[in-house]
Amino acid sequence: MSIVVQDLALGGDGLSVMVKDTIDIAGYPTRASSNALVDAPAAGEHAQVVRALLGAGCRITGKTSLHELAFGTTGLNAWTGTAANPRYPGYIPGGSSSGSAAAVAGGLCDFALGTDTGGSVRIPAACCGVFGLKPTFGRISRQGVMPTHSTLDCVGPLARDMDRLIEAMGIIDPTFAPVPLPEHLAIGVVAVEVHEQIQAVVNQALGRSHFKLLEQTLPGMSAAYGAGMAIINAETWAACGHLLQTGRVGSDVADRLRAASLTTAKFVEEAEITRRAFTAEVDAALAITPILAMPTMPDFPLRVVDAADTRAALGMTSLVRAFNLSGHPALSIPLESASGLPIGLQLIAAHGADELLCAVARELVRRLEE
Repeated sequence: MSIVVQDLALGGDGLSVMVKDTIDIAGYPTRASSNALVDAPAAGEHAQVVRALLGAGCRITGKTSLHELAFGTTGLNAWTGTAANPRYPGYIPGGSSSGSAAAVAGGLCDFALGTDTGGSVRIPAACCGVFGLKPTFGRISRQGVMPTHSTLDCVGPLARDMDRLIEAMGIIDPTFAPVPLPEHLAIGVVAVEVHEQIQAVVNQALGRSHFKLLEQTLPGMSAAYGAGMAIINAETWAACGHLLQTGRVGSDVADRLRAASLTTAKFVEEAEITRRAFTAEVDAALAITPILAMPTMPDFPLRVVDAADTRAALGMTSLVRAFNLSGHPALSIPLESASGLPIGLQLIAAHGADELLCAVARELVRRLEE
């Protein structure tokens, strides 16, 4: 089962990196793990983030597989093969940045780049037991990233520990500079509907972190989830709908594309109203506590054999998609249940406060390891 769709050896002798195959590397086709793009021409130039990697002396060792056209949450892919989950065999790697998360979990690289339009870095990070960051929308250049136009998508790093994740951010974003942890910082714990065992593990981790904890609510999350779905459907249909004509799009993604074609301008208009309202709601909560916390996923990852229905699995993103809509930075920290299944703890910060988010995550993990 494929994690790497193209072996490479580009760059210097620094950190080894793998890059999701929606990100252009000059001289190689960007196929987004789709048979419909099997004849895609080689990219003419590097994406901006690839130039940043090479400029920092990183060694790019491969392009990673994904859920076809980055339009799915399970990571299953009949054409390239589904990336095996190294730490949790038999369970889905999560999508859409499945290969990037699996490559990090399997020790194939120091860090990897994914993209996150509706949870596509944080979901596979949680499924594979690694760290994954969706930066503030617009903070990391999307030049040379598929799709060309998106109001939701963010390039983000995945790594096995916070120090490496922070190092990765410093490489792909020259404005990123680690900050010290503020004194007396409080975390707002957002009440959400999740599996009781997941909530228990998250609560225990937050309690052991010894940060001040306050209860918070985000009543607009459900509406924001629906609005995020409407916008991703409209934007993905605009970018990829023409590929249905090839007859080579996998059946699960083809079904989603056909459903996405029904998204009307009115749906998108209403979604944008919801976007503004939810963004203001999150901003107001963050004015009380500069970090918000909740699980990354509402339930444990599916087993691969149970995950064939992509649309049925969309509920996996119920706790992450809203922050693509609002554009806030969000990070998934790996935890584990008593039965040995992966759990993600998601932290959210204010727009542009990616450094604070990473500092809190690193300190939280340090305290859990004491």
